[in-house]
Amino acid sequence: MVFFAESLGIPSLRVLAQKLLELLFDHEIEKEPLLFHVFSNAGIMLYRYMLELLQTHQRFCHLRVVGTIFDSGPGDSNLVGALRALSAVLEHRPAMLRLLLLAAFALVAVLFHVLLAPLTALFHTHFYERLQDADSRWPELYLYSKADKVVLASDVERMVEARLAHQVPVHSVDFVSSAHVSHLRDYPTYYTSLCVNFVHSCVHC
Repeated sequence: MVFFAESLGIPSLRVLAQKLLELLFDHEIEKEPLLFHVFSNAGIMLYRYMLELLQTHQRFCHLRVVGTIFDSGPGDSNLVGALRALSAVLEHRPAMLRLLLLAAFALVAVLFHVLLAPLTALFHTHFYERLQDADSRWPELYLYSKADKVVLASDVERMVEARLAHQVPVHSVDFVSSAHVSHLRDYPTYYTSLCVNFVHSCVHC
């Protein structure tokens, strides 16, 4: 879904986003403060639909979101980074299948940006652009690294600037040397303290 459907502008993750929000009601915790901890672009693509549901779906509009933590994202269109991410996902698949899927994704991505982007733009907004202008105003924490080879640090920093321009309370931390979604593994104490302090400030503000 993430690598093919979303790239073609097919909102296949919307159904999964709705199911995840419905879990709050299944477990009867819909009145508790809600904080998102989102990992990489795949998680952010899903989060994008959650935001839309929180604003448009009658059942979810009363949920009390207090903040969002972004780990290793969001990244704008980056074919090399996307191929690295897909390669990691397919790491344990047969080599031939992995190569075929990587080649297929590269072809789809190139065709999309060259030929289909003007058409899909009529009915589908790229998740990065959607997040830049999101109506949400709760605090956001961005945890990223200049050493990340999947999501460019400059993309995260551009998002931080855009959200600040919308008067969103934003805090960002560059881990400098840790790889994609490896900040907790490389800096467990620091990462944990950042998250705990952020959660505490969100819940009590």
